[in-house]
Amino acid sequence: MDFSQLEIMSHKSILVETLINSPAKLIPLTGNLGMSNSITNKNLHRPQLALAGFVELFNHNQVQIIGNTEYSYLKSLSKQQRIRSTSNLAKFDVPCVIITNNNPIFPEFIEVAEEHNIPVFTTHYDTTKAFYLLSEFLDDQFSSHVVIHGSFVDVYGVGMLFVGRSGIGKSEISLDLIERGHRLVADDVVMFTKKRETVLMGTGTSLAQHFMEVRGLGIIDIRQMFGIRAIRFQKRLEVIVELEDWQQNEEYTRTGLDETFADLMGVEISSIKLPIFPGKNITVIAEVIAINYLLRTYGYNAAKVFSGKLQDAIKNRTAGPQVNYQDRRLISYFQGDNE
Repeated sequence: MDFSQLEIMSHKSILVETLINSPAKLIPLTGNLGMSNSITNKNLHRPQLALAGFVELFNHNQVQIIGNTEYSYLKSLSKQQRIRSTSNLAKFDVPCVIITNNNPIFPEFIEVAEEHNIPVFTTHYDTTKAFYLLSEFLDDQFSSHVVIHGSFVDVYGVGMLFVGRSGIGKSEISLDLIERGHRLVADDVVMFTKKRETVLMGTGTSLAQHFMEVRGLGIIDIRQMFGIRAIRFQKRLEVIVELEDWQQNEEYTRTGLDETFADLMGVEISSIKLPIFPGKNITVIAEVIAINYLLRTYGYNAAKVFSGKLQDAIKNRTAGPQVNYQDRRLISYFQGDNE
């Protein structure tokens, strides 16, 4: 499964007004001033040295956080000193300033910020919490993302992406899974975002949402038809199932001892190549794939257990008398069965 040709996209910048949607619950102190300023760096910065006058290594293109330390320093200064200290920041192209802990900011700080078109926000969160919330939000906004043609379903809590040629039956399999109680994340167009270098989160698009195209039937609305419990808005990708037409001469995995992975945006995702033909119950197999993935995640690998039993049987036969091997019954004695 090769995803190397996919176009990987990411935002080079976002507007300051986007921060209003962050979980840090920011309140603007300067109205709509500077909301169209650009943020080009996902990192946050505390301008401690810059406020003191040392600006040679000042990361001015980052969102500036004024915590208790910076606030206490400004509070220790006279009004004129505070103006000079604030001007050390304002003379650079700072996207915005955020005051934590609901600290009451000085009027002269606001005046200097407004003069240089720098929006100022406040939040009731302490500096550590605000840093965490804003870092997570900015990391998400600047994360790499791709668009994949497939069907993404939550099966027993496992995020399963079905891919394959157009018309092979991805949507029909997803519809059958939904009817059996599983949940649709997105159909046809799925957007995946890379989070924290090792996690891929998938969702649908604002246009497609939870609509599904079933060939011969048309467009159906999964949410309206099956209810809110039949959908999810986001899910982590854990298994990719590649559907392909059965090829008589193709070699397919028989034991599952060697787990295969697909590389998607630098993240290794467990993958399975599943041949299909008329009459094959792919829905049940998809459920088994999800359960087997959960078993492996929690430390049980059926293929390795069976391989171990087979190796033990071979060792016992080699060590004992040379007789023709015959598999034994699972039980030694059949009891009466009156059911």
